[in-house]
Amino acid sequence: MQDMLKFKSGTDVRGIAVGESDGIIPFLSDEAVRNITCGFVKFLNKKTLKIAVGHDCRVSAGRLKNAVINALVDLGVSVIDCGLSSTPAMFMTNVELGCDAAIQLTASHHPWDKNGLKFFVNKSGIDGKQLTEILKNAENAQFPECEKGRVEAVDFMPRYAEILREIIIKGTGEKTPLKGLKIAVDAGNGVGGFYANQVLAPLGADVSGSRFLNPDGMFPNHIPNPENKQAMQAVSEAVVESKSDLGLIFDTDVDRAACVDSSGKEIARNRLVALAAAIALEGNDGGTVVTDSIVSDGLINFINNTLDGIILPFKRGYKNVIDKQIELNNLRINCPLAIETSGHAAFRDNYYLDDGAYLAARIVIKLVELKKQGKTLESLFASLEEAAEEKEIRLKIKVDDFRSYGEKFIEELREFADNSEYWSVVPNTYEGVRINADSESGNGWLLARLSVHDPVIPVNFESRTVGGTLAAAKLLLEFAKNYPELDCSALEEYCK
Repeated sequence: MQDMLKFKSGTDVRGIAVGESDGIIPFLSDEAVRNITCGFVKFLNKKTLKIAVGHDCRVSAGRLKNAVINALVDLGVSVIDCGLSSTPAMFMTNVELGCDAAIQLTASHHPWDKNGLKFFVNKSGIDGKQLTEILKNAENAQFPECEKGRVEAVDFMPRYAEILREIIIKGTGEKTPLKGLKIAVDAGNGVGGFYANQVLAPLGADVSGSRFLNPDGMFPNHIPNPENKQAMQAVSEAVVESKSDLGLIFDTDVDRAACVDSSGKEIARNRLVALAAAIALEGNDGGTVVTDSIVSDGLINFINNTLDGIILPFKRGYKNVIDKQIELNNLRINCPLAIETSGHAAFRDNYYLDDGAYLAARIVIKLVELKKQGKTLESLFASLEEAAEEKEIRLKIKVDDFRSYGEKFIEELREFADNSEYWSVVPNTYEGVRINADSESGNGWLLARLSVHDPVIPVNFESRTVGGTLAAAKLLLEFAKNYPELDCSALEEYCK
């Protein structure tokens, strides 16, 4: 019996799809995909099913799609083959096509040789416990004799693009609201190229400055990832060279986005959260914005004081922030937005779906409005105090029971900071330990947390002054040296 839980990565299935397993990440074989698909059908527990299947542009997409569809057909499922699709579009098949569920084949921003499966059901993504159940089902996959299902090919992306155009038209009150605007899209040869030609151009935008719109599963120009420096540099250059008003960049499957202003300056991470919060809190006075745990002090002050909202720094992981957003709204707490600094953003009025294309639509609507007033997007977060330095260092744990060892390290780091003259623990954090550092020991903060799945403790540093992250890192190194099963080589290298 194969251990299918090794394919679990948060709420997604992930594996190597081209080549061989490296011994750490498992190989996603046809048989494994077939059994996982069977496990999903068993999880749905419904006699008659209609399931949509789509994929991003990875070179392994065809093989995996065939394995999924063949399994569904053998189980008597009616299949809607959507072909090349964005992940949010596959979610929308549940809304628009009346599907019971959807399966997207994607590994998001990961390299070309990886792939995976993402599941949607009941107009929502699944959570980690549900994926565990699916993978446990897959270990005992059974394909009983039954009437074969049928496959219907549906190109859903044009309808999805139409939905986005309708959102922008409604938000601006104009049929061609983007006339006179020049917007450069960098799709990184992922799925997001449709946004330039099927969303922006039909509304009047000049998209001639766009780059890398054609899908290519080898990603020959740069990784489609708004957190990648090369990717952000590419879209910034595209904006400057084409003299565009705005640049938009998506990850491979378009569930994340970021942008750059007309000067080519990045609007990503804390700046992107500030912009999205300013948009989402309009008409939602005093509303809560759920974020991940590594947001800056400046962003916290901006949302709480400038926007008169409430920020809730929660946990890393897009599903964590979205689930918290849903929980708050179910408790009648006004929470219009959940957003990670990575670019995952879920608006309440868009089915709580992390959709980079929808985030881009809301940004474009606001750009049109501000331009009429002679203002810029940057004016919305001009008072955001930004850090002088940021740094992330990952400490590897060298024991099998890494979770216990990591939890012990974090708890003792908390005690150390509590008794320190120069560090103090930030109360009421939901993940790991966040520590404020005084002007002599970092002049900012650091956050240490245990990775959900990997034997790693990521540590994020932020400082208001140049040299502050190094000062904090040196103090952490002195503490971490007491843990022989902790690989501090990355920290030592930074502190040289």
